[in-house]
Amino acid sequence: MSLALIDPVDASLPVVPVMTDGYDAWLLTQPAPVQRWLQDIGYKAKDGQSAILSGADGGIAQVLIGVGKTITPWAFGSLPYELPARSYHLASDNPELCDAAALGWALGAYRFDRYKKADRQPAELVWPEAANRKAVEGTAEAVHLIRTLINTPAEDMGPPELAAAAEALAERFGAAFRCVVGEDLLKENFPAIHMVGRAAAKEPCLIDLTWGDESAPKVTLVGKGVCFDTGGLNIKTGGGMTMMKKDMGGSAHVLGIAHMIMAAGLPVRLRVLIPAVENNISGNAYRPMDVVPTRKGLTVEVGNTDAEGRVVLADALALASEESPAMIMDFATLTGAARVALGTELPGLFCNDDGLAADVLAGADRTGDPLWRMPLWKPYGRMIESKVADITNSTGSPYGGSITAALFLEHFVAEDIPWGHIDVMAWNLSAKPGRPEGGEAQGARAVFNAISKRFTA
Repeated sequence: MSLALIDPVDASLPVVPVMTDGYDAWLLTQPAPVQRWLQDIGYKAKDGQSAILSGADGGIAQVLIGVGKTITPWAFGSLPYELPARSYHLASDNPELCDAAALGWALGAYRFDRYKKADRQPAELVWPEAANRKAVEGTAEAVHLIRTLINTPAEDMGPPELAAAAEALAERFGAAFRCVVGEDLLKENFPAIHMVGRAAAKEPCLIDLTWGDESAPKVTLVGKGVCFDTGGLNIKTGGGMTMMKKDMGGSAHVLGIAHMIMAAGLPVRLRVLIPAVENNISGNAYRPMDVVPTRKGLTVEVGNTDAEGRVVLADALALASEESPAMIMDFATLTGAARVALGTELPGLFCNDDGLAADVLAGADRTGDPLWRMPLWKPYGRMIESKVADITNSTGSPYGGSITAALFLEHFVAEDIPWGHIDVMAWNLSAKPGRPEGGEAQGARAVFNAISKRFTA
């Protein structure tokens, strides 16, 4: 998928950023016909509001784009398909504006076109000279990757296809790649991943990618890779199952963040772990009230087969903890309760370390990629107690579901390791500037920014 960002061309049209707060003063500096035209069409240079100005020959002379008090990529996100499919350049040398324009343009140019040909090509933007091209490319490519992985239907994005995508990423950046598949999961002590995924025609697997200097600080990312979720024997309703191709959104996020880390060459020892399964139904599907063994040695009673994500993450988090990394961050489309609490656009951050939480939230502020910290409220731990196993994967209560899910995961992380868990929707229910309907990166830019600041001088 093209970023719609190009090298300089002979003829391109200027895109002129106009700050909302300074619009009235700016307007007074313009020729009378321009003032009259903008007044007649009600243009106010609101954030993301564009206006096309014609020249004496009747053709496009320039494009105005309003930019609000806070400069974000989204001000530019609608332009690739709002403007005629021609070449444009940014009439600014402000680095912050240049970065925002390039990133917003690239993210706005995204379309998922694997199965349906696009009805038009996006307008293209000449790379702004003051933009940090390496950083923008790394971020935009990562977001495109996250969106495409999530948007791809489960028929073409099951565990083996997800593993192939991870392997391709590893090959691009010279990372090591390993995948434990099917019955080998039992041989290598990943019983929870195997038990959840064994009912599907496509075998479950554990994806393991490593990159960077072995002596560098270890950063481990863990992503839920449930490539489709029927709910298992506690089967979902038809409506509840419709969007479950996106249940591997956590894995897409950690692969996207890995892309950014490797593209930037951060001085870390990166590891990405993805338990990839389909939660399907067959004669050997795991059942309600089964007891699942885990890599850590804890036993899990199955209160509900539709709470499978935390079960497969248990083995991956236990493996992640074994080498005592400097931090672990997991992403998962884990609970509907998080969406009830925070809506679809605001992921919840659970964290056992205040310093790590502060770093991630600061990254969210710097990038405009919002997160909201949620509590690991210890008294709710009683809700995941089991009479027949160490813990249960489902409380049976309609209350506090995102918290109890996070508390479940915490059992599989060593106490002395800074760990964060982000519960994401990974989907735009409707289109917004720069963010088309469908799979979406949420919190990925924030976490990458936090890792960059945390592990570079």
